[in-house]
Amino acid sequence: MKLKTLTLVNLVQAQCSISVELSTNCPYPPSLLALPLREAIHMELEKLFLDKVIANLGLCVSVYDIRSIDGGFVFPGDGAPTYTVVFNLIMFRPFEGEIITAKLLSSDADGLRLSLGFFEDIYVPAHHLPNPNHFVAEPKNSKKGIWYWDFDEQSSYPIDDTDVIKFRVQSVSYPPIPVEQSKESKPFAPMLVTRAEHLECDALRAHRPCSEGLELEGLCAI
Repeated sequence: MKLKTLTLVNLVQAQCSISVELSTNCPYPPSLLALPLREAIHMELEKLFLDKVIANLGLCVSVYDIRSIDGGFVFPGDGAPTYTVVFNLIMFRPFEGEIITAKLLSSDADGLRLSLGFFEDIYVPAHHLPNPNHFVAEPKNSKKGIWYWDFDEQSSYPIDDTDVIKFRVQSVSYPPIPVEQSKESKPFAPMLVTRAEHLECDALRAHRPCSEGLELEGLCAI
């Protein structure tokens, strides 16, 4: 389905997410004619936007509701009526300075990978972990293992999947889609959260928060 127009009508910011009111032209495909109009349009909107990144708005996590459906015109060359739809999307878009809580998904020699539950592509590079630290690799796989924060000469605290990790967001950007990518480059991320200034997890909080920088790359993929 070709998206002909997309117009921002309204935007409401909440913690970690925004409610966005948009307007677009949406076809009513013949394969869905047996369904009620509102249900069919809702399915088409989910196909268009759910789990997709819209530049400068964020990652769509829900088609919240449909405000209005108008039109129903059949254009020359089209086999389906097209409606003008006004609807609300719930978008994940953290704001600068926001503290986000995540869980550890995995760890390897390059750093940590965190999850928010609805997506799992938050990366913490090893050079931004609390210092001093060390990495203990698995016996059968030297790339995978557990990171430890060395609190003192006698105490080390593992950063594992039982920890709740908090980080502060510094900026959110939407890189342009590259025309070409080399085989060695990272997968393209349409939404990028970079350079947090605060990292804290359960094992560390009882002693002191860590203020080292934290860079988050490759948040989501379409």
